[in-house]
Amino acid sequence: MNKGDLINKVSEVLNSKKDAQSAVDCTIKAITDALSNNDSVTLVGFGTFKTAERKARKGRNPQTGKEIDIPARNVPKFIPGKALKDAVK
Repeated sequence: MNKGDLINKVSEVLNSKKDAQSAVDCTIKAITDALSNNDSVTLVGFGTFKTAERKARKGRNPQTGKEIDIPARNVPKFIPGKALKDAVK
C-alpha cells in the first residue's frame, strides 16, 4: 500500500477524497514535526515513532575501498505495538 492507496482507504470512511488527503497529510506532517523536535509519537495499539542517535563510525567506499568517516546523526525509528504485532502474525 502506498500513500495514494491509504488516501483511498481513508476516503471510504470520510466520503471525500479531498478530506482524506488532508487528514493523511496532516497526520504525516504532525509525526514528522514531532520527530524533528526529538519528540516521540505513541499511537496506542499501533506503535511508537521516535528518534535514535546513530553514532559516528568508519565506513568504506565500495568502489574505491577507501575508508571514510560517517558522521553521527539522528534517525527515525518505529517500534510496533502489541496489537499490530498480533495482527501481523
